[in-house]
Amino acid sequence: MLRKTSLTLAATLLGTSAFAGGHSMDIVDTAKGAGTFETLLAAAEAAGLVETLKGDGPFTVFAPTDEAFAALPEGTVEDLLKPENKDKLASILTYHVIAGKVMSTDLTDDMKAATVEGSEVTIDLDNGVMVNDATVVQADIEASNGVIHVIDGVIMP
Repeated sequence: MLRKTSLTLAATLLGTSAFAGGHSMDIVDTAKGAGTFETLLAAAEAAGLVETLKGDGPFTVFAPTDEAFAALPEGTVEDLLKPENKDKLASILTYHVIAGKVMSTDLTDDMKAATVEGSEVTIDLDNGVMVNDATVVQADIEASNGVIHVIDGVIMP
């Protein structure tokens, strides 16, 4: 996995955000265009979720960067990508998704949001925007079928 600098990440996402503002790309294509979500996209493929995320939605995706996945304990990603762990991987990934389009302006401090996985995430606005223990590093990247909020960690159900 290639590590990108924060500056490259920000520049890429800003460019993608402007392009996606026309709502011409779905969540998957928008993530592909950013170039910093290769691990997330590989995981979505392994979990069989790509077609769902290309569907009508709308979806709100808290998208961990490649760096966020790389920060997991060694071997975690490789283990989750094994076919026998497909259900566990799908559970983790759907924990990053909320049905509906939730923009940053819709958030309130200490709000709970039900995930597609079935559990809730907590939004904290006290020190920036946090989803559980991950910080939102780029918000409101619009896609034709929802919105992406980039986070700096992988959140677990």
